[in-house]
Amino acid sequence: MTMRPLQVAPRLDRLRGRFDEAGVDALIVTELANIRYLTGFTGSAGVLAVGPGGALLTTDGRYRTQSAEQVSAVGAAVEIVIGALQGQRDAVKAFVSGAARVGLEADHVSWSDSRQWGELVGEVVPTSRQVEALREVKDEGEIDRMARAAAIADAALAEVLPLLPSGVTEAEFALALDTAMRRNGAESTAFETIVAAGPNSAKPHHRPTGRNVGHGESVVVDFGATFEGYRSDMTRTFFVGGEPEGELARVFEVVRDSQARGVAAVAPGVGCKEVDEVCRKVIAEAGWAERFEHGTGHGVGLDIHEAPTVSPLGTATLGAGMVVTVEPGIYLPGTGGVRIEDTLAVTETGSRALTNFSKAVAA
Repeated sequence: MTMRPLQVAPRLDRLRGRFDEAGVDALIVTELANIRYLTGFTGSAGVLAVGPGGALLTTDGRYRTQSAEQVSAVGAAVEIVIGALQGQRDAVKAFVSGAARVGLEADHVSWSDSRQWGELVGEVVPTSRQVEALREVKDEGEIDRMARAAAIADAALAEVLPLLPSGVTEAEFALALDTAMRRNGAESTAFETIVAAGPNSAKPHHRPTGRNVGHGESVVVDFGATFEGYRSDMTRTFFVGGEPEGELARVFEVVRDSQARGVAAVAPGVGCKEVDEVCRKVIAEAGWAERFEHGTGHGVGLDIHEAPTVSPLGTATLGAGMVVTVEPGIYLPGTGGVRIEDTLAVTETGSRALTNFSKAVAA
């Protein structure tokens, strides 16, 4: 799969275009995912200061070569200063000295850090989600990398699925799946893999245990891969030993219908809350409104959970380039649960699924 390049260089100017509305003359970026988005730098420590006419990245000596290579590779117009912590802070202070109002990322800076920055650079202004707002709409290169991550995850699940009927434990299946993703090209998992069998499948965020997967049980598998920083997210629910019967069969049917309708609703101009309502209505009409206990979905990208939110509280309107999940579920304590999830890229006319593994139930 040929991937288109990431369009990193224009992002700093797009961020500067938000300064007036945010009420700042410069912005100090401390969230590492945001620094990566704006500069290409992937290190574990650093601060980025963005002013009206330039940008400064500070980090320590561990990243002297890496930072220069990565910033140069994406063509970002960023000066780099390498040094100890005090030297880095002094460099940021000098860089923003001409700015009357210096913004901090309020969602990522502690009260203590905000006071320290204020003492260092003068008046600081809290800002919220300035970079994250840019990250909501992905460029073609970003979507290509998420599609690659999804393809890796699809292939890994196909490889290990035959283990389920063998009496494998939840933890063993999760490890096999994680290993298969790494073997197929993932740099890491996208988050901690969920494998939940039998009564445990009624716990939406169950952590895999030493419990054996039993015949005649539902198994929820929620997982994803990371490729070049970008993540995938998919959930499939299987029934070990054939097709479910009785109440659980009806639960599978309702969740599949709810998820399919939610997927069909994803399109530019549609409110995220509307997508949630479409899924929730199907489950409510089946009598299980109280057993759908989480939002329908979320944005995905450099983080596994990012804007926009697809839930009753969602305020965003979908637009081309956004990437969201649709993952309704029903959970019956003591019996089991079902969740089905796909990651979708919004297009000019609708959406396309990045996750493509079969939704067949039998395992």
